[in-house]
Amino acid sequence: MNDNNQPKKYEYLADDPNVKTLPIMVSLIIGAFFAILNETLLNIALTTLMEEFHVTLPTVQWMATGFMLIMGIVTPVSAVLLQWFTTRQLFLGTMLVFTLGTSISALAPTFSILLTGRLIQAVGTGLLMPILFNVFLLIYPPERRGKIMGTIGLVIMFAPAIGPTLSGVIVEYLGWRYLFILVIPFVLFSILFAFRYLVNVSDVTKPKIDILSLIFSTIGFGAIIYGFSISGESEEGLLAPKVAIIILTGVIGIVLFSIRQLKLEEPIMDLRVFKYPMYTHAIILFLIIIMAMFASEIILPIYMQGPLALTAAAAGMVLLPGSILNGAMSPFMGHLFDKFGPRPLMIPAAIVLCGTMFMMSRLDIDTPVWIVIVGYILLMLSVSAIMMPAETNGLNQLPKRLYPHGTAVMTTLQPVAGAIGVSVFISIMNSRQLHYLQNTNTPESPATVAQAMVSGVELVYFIGFAISILAVILAFIVRRAVPKEG
Repeated sequence: MNDNNQPKKYEYLADDPNVKTLPIMVSLIIGAFFAILNETLLNIALTTLMEEFHVTLPTVQWMATGFMLIMGIVTPVSAVLLQWFTTRQLFLGTMLVFTLGTSISALAPTFSILLTGRLIQAVGTGLLMPILFNVFLLIYPPERRGKIMGTIGLVIMFAPAIGPTLSGVIVEYLGWRYLFILVIPFVLFSILFAFRYLVNVSDVTKPKIDILSLIFSTIGFGAIIYGFSISGESEEGLLAPKVAIIILTGVIGIVLFSIRQLKLEEPIMDLRVFKYPMYTHAIILFLIIIMAMFASEIILPIYMQGPLALTAAAAGMVLLPGSILNGAMSPFMGHLFDKFGPRPLMIPAAIVLCGTMFMMSRLDIDTPVWIVIVGYILLMLSVSAIMMPAETNGLNQLPKRLYPHGTAVMTTLQPVAGAIGVSVFISIMNSRQLHYLQNTNTPESPATVAQAMVSGVELVYFIGFAISILAVILAFIVRRAVPKEG
């Protein structure tokens, strides 16, 4: 069954008794889970890859930031692609691209080929989230979206959260190549399942593609992510001339891209979504949460395998309780959102987030492992109570014609925020470490090196604490969004 023979009296497909929406969502979620899983699957393996390929931390960091760089480049065009291709065509195409990248990475003999496969993976991942969210908005009415979004959150939040845990166990007992090998059969199953059950739910209107917008978008988002990614390669950090020039180029590109979109009748990414206050509110909260979550998933494994001297598997297991609770609580949070709205969830969650970031800023070389476990649990619970309700509330305020653009903006900003958060926080940590070592009489002592890393971790989390104060303020001014038309 396709769009052309859907009864016109039903505004949403979920209201049509002749349409089976469950297989549609399952088709998308299976593929999205394993694609999104790869965002954090390599975090704990970074140390292993440094030793395997004899590369530095800034170089191996490209496995994370390069992934987000490509996502930041391809995601802005998703709004147009969603109107150019059917749901089936776009989903199956992106999954095939993702499978190609995964296969290249699994067989990679050198770091450059491994990185190439990783970047091809990112092309598929960057398009999957807009597809998933757009289909979800078209199928379900606003009053049912919290519960459904919570169910989706069980997958799309649980996948990156569980990544470090799975990575630790796999790397410890099987080797890093199995981070890719074990994904391939599940991705192939997703393709076959989607081929059998996925139907088209969107209209193919084929709007005009503005080439100049694509150029500005690629330069803008690409340069921003790249600039922040290389900021840790020198002691000057963000103040290094090369870094500053690249970031400035990115800012100019984004400004030109934004101006262009506001002038076009058929923009690639319609920035008029920001006219809707609850959507803008959701974006700001979304950026804060992404930076807090991505930074923790990078910084904590480094801290645990450094000063705490844990193995990769043990570090992964420390993150497991928080990861499980994050996914398990998402459907429950969605149900509460439908019933009570966003404020009763966001206010206490933002306060917990703020307190947790401050607690983590007090970590030291003698911190018991249970403190890290509790801190990560509180962090991930607060994330589940803020992120999904904020996204759902913001998207609910948009009219239908802006659904592809609202999801495109949100999913474009995710890798941008992630890259900025990871790069800035690692740069801050490295700078603090160097400063500590330069001001000690025993810079080569293992105990001194460990303490230098601890001082960097403490500073990162204190800055995170300062940023999370804004989340508390935003939680107090949120209101339930009312869908708009026009």
